[in-house]
Amino acid sequence: MLIRAAHPDDAPAVVALRALVYPYLVRGVESTRRMIAEPPPGEEWTAFVAEIDGGVVGWVSTYRNGHTSEADFGDVSLLHVHPEHRGRGIGAALLDEALGHLRPLGIHRVRAWALTESLPFARRHGFTPSRELRYSALDLRATPPLPDAPDGVRLLPLAGLDPRRMHAVHVAAAADEPGDAPTDSIGYASWRYEVWDNLGQDREASAAVEVDGELVAFSLVKRDGDRMWSDMTATLPAFRGRGLARLAKLAALHRAHARGVTVAYTSNDESNAPMLAINVRLGYRPVAAQWSCLAQLS
Repeated sequence: MLIRAAHPDDAPAVVALRALVYPYLVRGVESTRRMIAEPPPGEEWTAFVAEIDGGVVGWVSTYRNGHTSEADFGDVSLLHVHPEHRGRGIGAALLDEALGHLRPLGIHRVRAWALTESLPFARRHGFTPSRELRYSALDLRATPPLPDAPDGVRLLPLAGLDPRRMHAVHVAAAADEPGDAPTDSIGYASWRYEVWDNLGQDREASAAVEVDGELVAFSLVKRDGDRMWSDMTATLPAFRGRGLARLAKLAALHRAHARGVTVAYTSNDESNAPMLAINVRLGYRPVAAQWSCLAQLS
């Protein structure tokens, strides 16, 4: 077994491994390649792979969380090992590398993610389960019809919008998103990298909602071939309760379907009752559960 830093040419093997362990996650080869070659700005992002006989059998990425004002908060993201190679210490070795990267950065509180069946592993390594995340899927052939927009409401694709305008709405709408740390520090450079310029972002399918000329809601579509990920759907607090998030998401799903997407995936914190209700009404069905797990770094 070899644990080493990931390099861009690992992207195809990493995506194949992710599709095996997390078939409901959507990130293509070129998007993964770029992430490794040109990491997000300001997050000290890095990734490690586990290799056996020249093949990638494990992956983890780790970084300072750049979306929160909590300065010492870091993430260990998507640690996973090929099912045929579990029980050999590969996951523990990857976790050690990830935590070893975070300590010199002054990170004291760390979040990792674990499938329900992996919670014993998380607990053994000092992590405490915190919040449950629901993954859901939708066959786009069963998407409900798109209603007419109410008077004064316009549906727009992201393509052609001013990215700074979209960033401002994203920041304001995400501020009260449920989580282990406040989402209150999404800088423009980071947002531009992760959202606007993301190689998987489909700006023609992603939808925004204007009310009397003010941008107030949106639904983002990331795709890989015929699969898509609803990256975020949100509404400004002052405009909630009017069905605008559902309208934006429905528009995005219909546009994605027209552009060749057949299945949509998304995730929601189990405490986010309004968005869960929207997804249930749209026909999403649960496919997996995952937990955020927290630990203190000495």
